[in-house]
Amino acid sequence: MTRVKNSVTTKARHKKVLKQAKGYFGSKHRLYKTAKEQLMHSGQYAFRDRKQKKREFRKLWITRINAACREEGVSYSRFMEGLSKAGVDINRKMLSEIAIHDKEAFKDLVKLSKEGREGKVAVTKTESKQEVTITSSKKPQEKKETPKKETVKKEVKEDVKEEAKDLSKLTVSELKALAKEKNIKGASTMKKAELLDALK
Repeated sequence: MTRVKNSVTTKARHKKVLKQAKGYFGSKHRLYKTAKEQLMHSGQYAFRDRKQKKREFRKLWITRINAACREEGVSYSRFMEGLSKAGVDINRKMLSEIAIHDKEAFKDLVKLSKEGREGKVAVTKTESKQEVTITSSKKPQEKKETPKKETVKKEVKEDVKEEAKDLSKLTVSELKALAKEKNIKGASTMKKAELLDALK
């Protein structure tokens, strides 16, 4: 049998590991065995600390917000409770930046939070966004109900009804609605090309 030599592959693997371990202390960047061992540990620490970093930053933001709240005479927990009741949805990172760089805006948020806890701010939810309205009465306003969008268009616009010069621009549902008005049989199962032929 032929003799298989793998020295090239082994050397490449060793170089790859030592390149990753560049800058490590002592033999950890010189010797393959210790370098590989250190890289395994480093990967585990990095995986763990990527998650811990998020916790540490959140703690930092909360500390900053709390310090700014105490200057305004309210605790962090009451401040966040009021914002939640007022329907203000700002994350802690943004709140800490506002507390550092824009004191006046933060004072307005504290005021809004106090009104939210007292029930002076009513939250009206819509499909696209939240709207916050400040009222003089203590009772919150009733939530406005927005009409649901109809899935199927019942009527086609009048200008489309009169004369559509270019029917190909219309959607299939609009073409089917036109075909239904003109009492074309089997329009519901037709494709766009068939509908265009039938309407012409």
